[in-house]
Amino acid sequence: MLWVKSLHIVFIASWFAGLFYLPRIFVNLALVAPESVAERSRLLLMARKLFRFTTLLALPALAFGLWLWLGYGIGRGPGNGWMHAKLALVVLVLGYHHGCGVLLRRFVAGTDRRSHRFYRWFNELPVLLLLAIVILVVVKPF
Repeated sequence: MLWVKSLHIVFIASWFAGLFYLPRIFVNLALVAPESVAERSRLLLMARKLFRFTTLLALPALAFGLWLWLGYGIGRGPGNGWMHAKLALVVLVLGYHHGCGVLLRRFVAGTDRRSHRFYRWFNELPVLLLLAIVILVVVKPF
């Protein structure tokens, strides 16, 4: 079980690293001048590759988490309300990840009109989600 838990933590950390950095690329894309075609192309290439890689990291993170939950029974049974709250937050993280993909497609299509300030705030969401998830897993408040 400790091997599975270790791999889960490593893939979660890696997945979140991508979720922390991708919106930073969005900030730069929102700031790039329309005539800076080369810079915009480079940022889009970086964002597409990072999104793909981040998606690949999310899959084993989720698989190892499910293995811990369903296979080893971590968080199952009475007195494990923290796991239900954690799973709800994981669904929000998945929604955030999907939202990053939607925003990336808008940047590629040239239809995104949000300001860099929006993306600076948008970038804070995964930090708050990770903080809440870690607190639930470690403290197990309910």
